[in-house]
Order: sequence, then C-alpha cells, then structure tokens
Amino acid sequence: MSSNYICFSVIPSLCYCYFFSAKIPKGIPRLISLLPIFYLFTILPLFFSSAFLTAITTFSITWLAIFKLVLFAFDQGPLINNAPNPKIISLPVFISIAALPLRTTFTPNQNRKNPMNSAVQLVIFAVLMEIILHHKSEIHPKLVLIFYCVMIFLMIDILIALSSLIVKHFLCLDIEIESPSNEPYFSTSLQDFWGRRWNLTVTHTLRFTVYNPVRLVLLHVIGRKWAQHSASLATFLVSGLMHELIFYYVNNGVKPSGEIMDFFVLHGLCLMVEIEVKKALKDTCRLPGLVSGPLTVGFVAVTAFGLFFPPIIRNGVDESILEEVGFCFDFLKEKMLQFVIFDKICNFGY
Repeated sequence: MSSNYICFSVIPSLCYCYFFSAKIPKGIPRLISLLPIFYLFTILPLFFSSAFLTAITTFSITWLAIFKLVLFAFDQGPLINNAPNPKIISLPVFISIAALPLRTTFTPNQNRKNPMNSAVQLVIFAVLMEIILHHKSEIHPKLVLIFYCVMIFLMIDILIALSSLIVKHFLCLDIEIESPSNEPYFSTSLQDFWGRRWNLTVTHTLRFTVYNPVRLVLLHVIGRKWAQHSASLATFLVSGLMHELIFYYVNNGVKPSGEIMDFFVLHGLCLMVEIEVKKALKDTCRLPGLVSGPLTVGFVAVTAFGLFFPPIIRNGVDESILEEVGFCFDFLKEKMLQFVIFDKICNFGY
C-alpha cells in the first residue's frame, strides 16, 4: 500500500470523526462510534514494506492518533478547544493535530524554539548518520549505542519540525506548536527526565489518557499516595506496550522479547523509589545538579543499552531504518534547510 493510499485512508477517517462522531453524545456512545477507526488505524502499519515508514505510522497514527481520539470521545484533549467552553476545532486543524505527532496549544507560545536550533540539530544528525553508515564497524559498540540515543532525540525533534512545516507553511494553519522536548540532557532526576523534558508529545498524551484516569479511579480505593504511584506505573506500562507494538510491526510480526517493556517498567519502579526518597530527605540532602544530572542521564543510557536497544539491533531493525533514512536524507536536508531559512526570514526582527 502506497503512502498516498495511507493518507487517503486517514483523512476520510478523521472526517468521519469530525462530521459524524462529534455529533454523538460524548462518552461511551461516541467511543463506540470510533471503534471502526481504531481498527483501521491499528492495521495501517501492516501495509508498509518500509521499516522507517512503519515505525512513523505506528507512532503517529496507531498510537498517538488513537489516544487523541479516545480523549476526543470524552470532549477532552487537543482535538477539543476547551477555552472558554468545550467546542470542536476547525476541520483542517482537527486533521492536522490528529494525524501528526504535534503538541499544540491555543495560546501564544512565548518560548518559541529558535529556528536555528533545527539547523544545528540537522547538522549533528547528518554527521552522526555519516559516521554510522560508513564507519560503524570501526567504532566501539557502546559508542554506537550513544550515537543511537542522540539520533533518536534528534529524529523526534526533526519529525516535529517537519510536521510544523506542513501545518504552517503548506496548510497555512495558525497553530501554536510546542517543542517536543526540553533539553533532556540537562535532566537532574528521572522525574525531571520523563515528566518535563523527554518526548513531551507522548508524555502529555499519556498523562491525560492513562495517568489521570487511573489516579482518579484508585484515589478513593488505595489513597492519594499509592494512587499516584499506581497511575505512574500504569503510564510506563502502557508506554512500554506501545513501544513493543511499534517494534512488532517493524519486525514483521516477530514475537516481542519483552525487553523494551522491561525498560519502561524498570524506570516506572525507579521513579516511584526516587519520589519517595526525595520526600523522605526533603531538602536536607539533595545532590547538586552537576552530580544528579550525569547520574540521571547515565542511568537512562545504561538501561537503554541493556534493555531497549538489544532487541532492535538483534533483528537488524536499526540497520534497515538507517539505510532508509540515509537514502532519503539528502532530500530531507534540502527541505529542512529551506524551511529554516524561510522561517528565519519570516521572523526577522521579532
């Protein structure tokens, strides 16, 4: 199935959500009306032969779009403008927010990302790509994994920049788009890394679809403290399941090993311990940022080396994706640089 067919499947589906499901009372009735769309979005990645396109489609459509539509069923989330009163947004904005991995706001973004950051990220990504594609055999395996960590971070930011380009300069929609991350390499704790810095597009979606509902349901059953911990662990569990699903599709149906799930569950448990230790110590024994920062980033990297990356490397998914990205990277560089230059000119003097 071609990418064009995918687009022509997604857009009519979202039009159905906009014109039909939106007219159904919120809650379970509207959720039931969305079930055919959930099924379609779940099977779409199966029609791609490209590992990279499969991963992007699973992430953007099978994961984020379905989760946004679940919130939409209850008049919540980015597909509903809740200021001042809940109301559905315009169709072009609805389709863009649902189909693209964007984190949006309906208020002016005072901390708009400097467009030159995109150029710097693109250059760094290009350098790392060149090294991995042509000199991987000459590099220590641990250094390759470090490069992979950096490239994943850069790829998410570049993907959001491309989505922003489509929305603002091709569709000409006036949407404020938030940065997908907030310098995660400066994290001083796991709570800081996962809650306020890393992949905030996913963090924001999981907070409203998993964390908040689980916390509210358990609040009067096991108390505030354990309800928060259970909700946090449930959030990491769902994130792990969705990552396993991505690599299940990318690996052409190879049975997941569970290591990626273990990575997220481990971090959920460690986050619970960290929060309780911080509460016990209060402000009497806090590590300085120069110490806690490297410890946090180092822990994330080491656990990723042992649990997150092995199943990807073992099945050759990393090489397949790198080859595909390398093939289209020249085109990507040209378009991204045009976008950065155009964006810089448009914002000159502001």
